Amino acid sequence: MALKAVPIWVSSNNSHVQLGFSELGTKRYGSGLNLRFDLDRYRKWECCGLLLAQRAISPVEDEKPLTPGLESPGETDQTQITESRGFHKDLNSLPRPLSATDISSSPGDGSNVRVAYQGIPGAYSEAAALKAYPKCETVPCDQFESTFKAVELWLVDKAVLPIENSVGGSIHRNYDLLLRHRLHIVGEVQMIVNHCLLGLPGVRKEELKRVLSHPQALDQCEMTLNQLGVVRVNADDTAGAAQIIASDGLRDTGAVASARAAAIYGLDILAEGIQDDSDNVSRFLILAREPIIPGTDRPYKTSIVFTLEEGPGVLFKALAVFALRGINLSKIESRPQKKRPLRVVDDSNKGSAKYFDYLFFIDFEASMAETRAQYALGHLQEFARFLRVLGSYPRDTSSVIEAFPK
Repeated sequence: MALKAVPIWVSSNNSHVQLGFSELGTKRYGSGLNLRFDLDRYRKWECCGLLLAQRAISPVEDEKPLTPGLESPGETDQTQITESRGFHKDLNSLPRPLSATDISSSPGDGSNVRVAYQGIPGAYSEAAALKAYPKCETVPCDQFESTFKAVELWLVDKAVLPIENSVGGSIHRNYDLLLRHRLHIVGEVQMIVNHCLLGLPGVRKEELKRVLSHPQALDQCEMTLNQLGVVRVNADDTAGAAQIIASDGLRDTGAVASARAAAIYGLDILAEGIQDDSDNVSRFLILAREPIIPGTDRPYKTSIVFTLEEGPGVLFKALAVFALRGINLSKIESRPQKKRPLRVVDDSNKGSAKYFDYLFFIDFEASMAETRAQYALGHLQEFARFLRVLGSYPRDTSSVIEAFPK
């Protein structure tokens, strides 16, 4: 038995806002203490006259929130993030939680902001971090999982991770990590990716027998690599491929990476702009421990994930809640639930038909501060078995610039 979500209306500066609490799974939480905790937390924001972006806390089969310092069940990623197992003797030395004031007063250039990214210096994710926060301190991590943990353990302030590319499509691994972790999307960055073919000084591209890079980068340069007739070798990231060639002195091996990676690791640019599509744009998400306070002063985007009840036309009804209110959907992605991928349709003794049970990730162009967005999500809850707001954040409307231009 689960307690159904009850909308709660609060008043702030003569404007009414609905705060929705998702279903509380009694198996997971056990008592009403968590509900009281959440109510107290929202009352604190109400007194300040601020609206905290809705944070759903209902469990879902795929979702395994991490205790800081502990791996989720079945997780095999190796990370370099560690946590002290001792207790703090001085409570005053503990990190102070971020507040809305801290977020709004952060320098626009990213001064004193530490941003984690997957890869090493010269990676495209580092370029995205520097576009968002030009003077930030970038912190490389060995895996995508490490960037999430670095934020959760207060080692950095934010993380930047790629989510989709106009040529290669969605990065499904990062969609799974968004659900597994409790970080919030606070921004996005869009950048043109200009791939270069790199090699050791004095090497000509005709001499290459292999090319090393991230699988997505190799796929985005398929036509050029086919013309060269080289063997493609996967690497963890583009800049890491350049580093391997430089450190190991591989004269018969090239790398697909950025021009800045060539400068950092002392390689020559054998060919520039080798991607199949010249309009090769990657979109990155900025993640933080706490959500930002959504407003209506600029174009906003909201990202959600949900599952649906069984029934004909349910997905159509779910998407219609946005169309009815004039809200544009900019992205929809479906991912099978890993722990329960199949749903039984017919339980007859003659056999059962099964189909995949999906999680739906949606981006829509509206702020959670708008009543139309609140009504749309309230309507969606009529069909959804699970609903979680991943973030409501400003859209990147700036000019799409090249990553690490020469």
